[in-house]
Amino acid sequence: MKMKAWIITTKHRAILVLVVLLLVGSCCAEHSPAGDEQSKRAGCRRRRRRRTGAAPPVMVPITLLKSAVDEGAVCMDGTPAAYHLDPGSREGNNSWIVNLEGGGWCNNARTCRFRKGTRHGSSDHMEKRIAFTGIMSSSPADNPDFYNWNRVKIRYCDGASFASDGFDKGNEFYFRGQRIWNATIRHLLSIGMASADQVLLTGCSAGGLAAILHCDQFRAFFPPAGGRSTTVKCLADAGLFLDAVDVSGGRSLRSYYADIVAMQGVARSLPPTCTDHLDPTSCFFPQNVIDGIKTPIFLLNSAYDVWQIEESLAPNRADPTGAWRACKFNRSACTEPQMKFLQGFRDQMVAAVKGFSGSKANGLFINSCFAHCQSELQATWNGAAAGSPAIQSMGIAKSVGDWYFGRAEVKAIDCPYPCDTTCRHII
Repeated sequence: MKMKAWIITTKHRAILVLVVLLLVGSCCAEHSPAGDEQSKRAGCRRRRRRRTGAAPPVMVPITLLKSAVDEGAVCMDGTPAAYHLDPGSREGNNSWIVNLEGGGWCNNARTCRFRKGTRHGSSDHMEKRIAFTGIMSSSPADNPDFYNWNRVKIRYCDGASFASDGFDKGNEFYFRGQRIWNATIRHLLSIGMASADQVLLTGCSAGGLAAILHCDQFRAFFPPAGGRSTTVKCLADAGLFLDAVDVSGGRSLRSYYADIVAMQGVARSLPPTCTDHLDPTSCFFPQNVIDGIKTPIFLLNSAYDVWQIEESLAPNRADPTGAWRACKFNRSACTEPQMKFLQGFRDQMVAAVKGFSGSKANGLFINSCFAHCQSELQATWNGAAAGSPAIQSMGIAKSVGDWYFGRAEVKAIDCPYPCDTTCRHII
């Protein structure tokens, strides 16, 4: 289904809201309490699309990691951590993708209490089966490079991108993301991943941030042994959250991240290559981490990331008059000064990856789409019917595959909006 820009008018706004609620993807199950502008539901622009003429995706059952409860690897409410595994086949038997689920964060007692009662805070509320699509698909047509790998999605049920490490006794919040990460990876190693020839850590949005923060940790689980080594790489989709100035001149996302880091004990889990010279909040921003990552990593991001536009650049708190309300939900409604501001954000993102792109081991695909999360949706990952987003005729799935398998060096940065006609814009 070809996606068109949404034009929001006062007359149609109520109808549009209902449509959005029906179409939001898996990351959007956690809705914020009324009036909670700072819920930061990263990844909530993902949508379900009808797959005309294609086989339905495999529904993969959940596994609760009850064996790790005693070591404290639990969700916010104390329920067991969980994952979904679709086993590999044939030549993919010894290759693994580990996907870290996204789903925003929480930064205070109110937002964390709400999160605790959702699938992003309790395995009691998680779906028993979920669809694997995009890079997680088992279809060779949809996912030619990774379709027969062992594919795992680790469910996200702390509130700090799998990096929390604490306990709020008064509210009974278990901030145990780092323990969930460690316990689940060790479990996967014990059931076959330890002998893998190839592994890829991935994640979208808050999960993309998690993939960046844990990339070198992931590699450490695969030390060379007995003359053999494992190819270890990481892919972060829509995880490049920037420490940007908002439309009021403040830094809304920095303030929000500071609360998360302090409340959930994140500092201990952050990469030491960053914390040895920057404060913990700064090290929760990927732009301050990526240059120090030793493991090959691929950054897939939109230069006009719609989540960052709506919640970091122009959140309601920074836009009390509503001057940005139309623009942030409909790119066609942006004035010339507003578009210039967004072009400045793009320039900041391009500058942030300049040093990172100097490494031949790293990969990059920054397109000029108004989007958020492009690797887990079939239409944007490798949509054969209408074509996925491309830079110089190279789509996302092909670009990631070429980088991972060393078929080509991929350092793709799109021209500024509106030059790209292949985009699947979502605003």
